[in-house]
Amino acid sequence: MLAPMQGLTNRALRALFIERVHPDVVFTEFVRVKASVKKNITENDRQEVVSTVGGVPLVVQLIGNDTEALLAAANTVQELGAEHLNINLGCPYGRMTSNTAGGALLREPDALARMLARLRREIEGSFSVKVRSGFDDPAQIFSLLTLFADCGIDFIVVHPRTVKQLYSGAADHRITGEVVRQTPLPVIANGDIFSAATGQRVLAETGAAGLMLGRGAIADPLLFQRLRGSYPGESAPDDKVNELREYLRELLGRYQELFCGEHQILCKMKEVLCHVHDPEVVPLARQLKRSKSLIRFEELLISS
Repeated sequence: MLAPMQGLTNRALRALFIERVHPDVVFTEFVRVKASVKKNITENDRQEVVSTVGGVPLVVQLIGNDTEALLAAANTVQELGAEHLNINLGCPYGRMTSNTAGGALLREPDALARMLARLRREIEGSFSVKVRSGFDDPAQIFSLLTLFADCGIDFIVVHPRTVKQLYSGAADHRITGEVVRQTPLPVIANGDIFSAATGQRVLAETGAAGLMLGRGAIADPLLFQRLRGSYPGESAPDDKVNELREYLRELLGRYQELFCGEHQILCKMKEVLCHVHDPEVVPLARQLKRSKSLIRFEELLISS
């Protein structure tokens, strides 16, 4: 699965991934649900939730804390054609924690249970959650597994860090493995999967039903193919540079169609580059991030 990543997994990037590496499932960026039941998701989000291509299932991820508003949003996106919905129970940033949404919902398990049960009654297709291992206690998730099963959740995506950890430390997939053992629900492992070897090890050691790729896939879309064994697990240094150039050239063309103005397009491209850390391609990534214009950015992409 391609993870929901705010500012990144827009419809242009998802389409590129589907055409190039064909993930089994893709997620939208999280859709913020406003506390008003009248048009409580933006016009752009309405376009995002219907942007399916290539026959790959699209999961719409909602984030919010008002049950009535979430119900209205769920019905809206289903009317627009969404067949798979997910609730964000992991976002650790800004208003999502201070306003008791995202990962902060884990602090109120009784209210969370009522919310999920009501949503399940309204959601016709699949219904899942993406969850951290806890708000500040990494063992909290074990107390939530019965709640998820009782609410009729179809599968769980587990990122084994706490909300308070943000992205510090390492994702502890020993927790993922224990979740797999303690719940009858399918579990998708997420977090720190940056190579095919790591992904294969996580699958083998946890027994998870699948993997969700986020930062690792944004840096290297071919990670999907590497995991399947249809592309080398590790490319040669020169090949890595050429792979990055080809990926960014194609993404740039799509971003020029989707976004408005040089500044926005350049910022969006640099957001992708913030996730590129392979030493073999860091020099190119650094040059690209320093680009002051799209012309210079494109020159760097085509130079040998």
